[in-house]
Amino acid sequence: MKASDNPLARSNHGFVRVRGAREHNLKNVNVDLPRDALVVFTGVSGSGKSSLAFGTLYAEAQRRYLESVSPYARRLFHQMPVPEVDEIDGLPPAVALQQQRGTPTARSSVGSVSTLSNSLRMLYSRAGDYPPGQPLLYAESFSPNTAEGACPQCSGLGRVYEATEQSMVPDDSLTIRERAVAAWPPAWHGQNLRDILVTMGYDVDTPWRELPKKDRDWILFTDETPTVPVYAGLTPDETKRALKRKETPSYQGTFSGARRYVLQTFANTESAAMKKRVARYMVSTECPLCRGRRLRREALSVTFAGLDITEMSRLPLERLAQLMKPFARGEVPPDTAAARHPEQLIVTRRIAADLCARLGVLLDLGLGYLALERSTPTLSPGELQRLRLATQVRSSLFGVVYVLDEPSAGLHPADTEALLAALAQLKAAGNSLFVVEHALDVIRRADWIVDVGPQAGEGGGQILYSGPPDGLKKVDGSHTRRYLFDDVRPEPRTLREPSGWLKLEGVTRNNLHELKVEFPLGVMSCVTGVSGSGKSSLVSQVLVDLVTAALGQGAPDEEAEQEPGLEQEPRIATEGRIAAGMEGIKRLVRVDQKPIGRTPRSNLATYTGLFDQVRKLFAATPAAKKRRYDAGRFSFNVAKGRCEHCAGEGFVMVELLFLPSVYAPCPTCKGARYNADTLKITYKEKNIADVLHMTVDEAHAFFKDQEAVARPLQVLREVGLGYLRLGQSATELSGGEAQRIKLATELQRATRGGALYVLDEPTTGLHPLDTDRLVAQLNRLVDAGNTVIMVEHTMRVAAACDWVIDIGPGAGEAGGTVVASGPPARIAASRRSRTAPYLAEYLR
Repeated sequence: MKASDNPLARSNHGFVRVRGAREHNLKNVNVDLPRDALVVFTGVSGSGKSSLAFGTLYAEAQRRYLESVSPYARRLFHQMPVPEVDEIDGLPPAVALQQQRGTPTARSSVGSVSTLSNSLRMLYSRAGDYPPGQPLLYAESFSPNTAEGACPQCSGLGRVYEATEQSMVPDDSLTIRERAVAAWPPAWHGQNLRDILVTMGYDVDTPWRELPKKDRDWILFTDETPTVPVYAGLTPDETKRALKRKETPSYQGTFSGARRYVLQTFANTESAAMKKRVARYMVSTECPLCRGRRLRREALSVTFAGLDITEMSRLPLERLAQLMKPFARGEVPPDTAAARHPEQLIVTRRIAADLCARLGVLLDLGLGYLALERSTPTLSPGELQRLRLATQVRSSLFGVVYVLDEPSAGLHPADTEALLAALAQLKAAGNSLFVVEHALDVIRRADWIVDVGPQAGEGGGQILYSGPPDGLKKVDGSHTRRYLFDDVRPEPRTLREPSGWLKLEGVTRNNLHELKVEFPLGVMSCVTGVSGSGKSSLVSQVLVDLVTAALGQGAPDEEAEQEPGLEQEPRIATEGRIAAGMEGIKRLVRVDQKPIGRTPRSNLATYTGLFDQVRKLFAATPAAKKRRYDAGRFSFNVAKGRCEHCAGEGFVMVELLFLPSVYAPCPTCKGARYNADTLKITYKEKNIADVLHMTVDEAHAFFKDQEAVARPLQVLREVGLGYLRLGQSATELSGGEAQRIKLATELQRATRGGALYVLDEPTTGLHPLDTDRLVAQLNRLVDAGNTVIMVEHTMRVAAACDWVIDIGPGAGEAGGTVVASGPPARIAASRRSRTAPYLAEYLR
């Protein structure tokens, strides 16, 4: 359809014209998109939707804006690469709201992202009730992130960190020689400190617990750093004699107490591994001065509505809104400062009204269960995106393009209506909305659909349709059309019977209180409920923690994903126990959306293990045997095979003055990652770099006669990842792709049975077609004698399960109970369940 032929153009709406877009897999795309409209980009996962919306449109809008900024200031922005496109006309300034994890510091919170904390601080500063005689405090004094406000003892963290005897000496039955002081460094440095103690006459061969307390305290906590002669390798008696005879020592050694070593290493080391190691010996406790409230006493002595600012920040947003409503109307208690001073009444009413209006948007978006103090690392990507969306709704921008990445992610169908209302507000204010989306409920409300496809990767990158939704009905090649208009239903099936029950009792965490719940074993279960009802707390936290402990696997290492540091949320203890059912579980597998690697060296081929088999095939060729090349020669992580210039990275970093560094293909290997001699070895006329450049589909055809390589490739195709390249960097994969790679890796070995698979919203980022493929693979796991339990909002998946547990009925304090449990049809008939009407509609 030409822009001039459609009703939106005739109503004088302008268009964004894209010509020759070639970003990623886009095939020289030309498309016209209406402004002041809700434009939804659809298509199977990996088809090129995000390449068009974010990689082309948003990247170009950002580039144009940054051209107006000084080169020096430009350095401060995270700049996207310049898009591969010939021409874009009519593109307004753009704001991107992408799926991303929270910042890795507990100092970033719901209050700071939404800027509500700023208003609250102003309220306490100008209209708070002060103790008699205390001078007025500025708003900065109510922030734990400023020098004026932060508690002096904990620097605004709310917790103090200390190295204790128990943390540094975990096993006091050991002697110092047996490394009782675990906090000391390993290897030579630790041996040096033990040798120094021998010189100083301390007993290193008596169990730690039997040493005098005076000696133990000095070894651990002294700040003295004496330098003494060290006689390496001598026994304590030999050392005494050597000292008496004043023999020449091996060297002079300087002592450092264990606590001093831990704290100094943590503060000063450049090594993330060292920092992580010593952090294990530091324990955190609530700050005794501020009692965990992070602020100076002066700020905490100011109250509003009887609460200090920390107590106010810990209220759920729903309760905070209720508390502020009377003040917004000018109704204040007679004994408050606002009642006594007319000017304070005006300030109170104005700030409270602003808070209520902004809180209203957050409540509409289903975020009323959050508190201002909640740190962003604990939020899901969907929660964080909706938080930022609410901020934009109140920003009163006009004439902007908002580019959103699956705003419905993490949303229960009951919450989607509020999301659509928020998007409608942005559109009504004179803005354009370009939304990448898979949820059919959102797609149906679009003014304009751009369907990208027909397949993923190389098989996609074309515009199948661009126009009003009804026109998509006529496009036979569109997978979206089938689900949107043909009402594709799963095949009728017989529900599986549970082989046993995993029973949890006394579960307490977040909004779950003394909960009792039973998970069926040997079947596929889905835990549903509105956003914030407690699903993830129950499944991804409590269930995982308890089963992990019961299996003796140790606690899941959440912190391993973060930068080592102290500004993190203290780990919340899980209360509860497994009452029955562990005999049916031999192994726990958590299939989450965390990256499969954090560097470009990690990729699909290395993670799944199939690259080991490929390298063996190359090493077995006559040419490789003649040159005595082993499989290691074909690894880009090993010096003998990789390109020396780029060290196997395939690219080099080019520093640009005042601009972000750019990566260019290595001039020596042209991006191949290997040295010339390694690339001379071929298998079926392809070298190892050619293989890494293949897609999963291409590689499957190429290695069809090699079972060890073809089998894992076939599983990757079955979970809908045939379009990915074998050498594609882990850093370029979405969370959904990473999750499916993990699932495919598991499917290769899932023959033993007895495993419990836990998944948290596995359909995030998946088109309905890919969702069906995923469910088919999960059924394979169950048919092999395993149990699958997942948190999910997609009714298509809930309907395909054997058992559904609905948590709720509401979010936050209004949730945390099992509303209904049973086969999907039983949940659909429940009167208390907010999931029931949506599941019933699907089952019909």
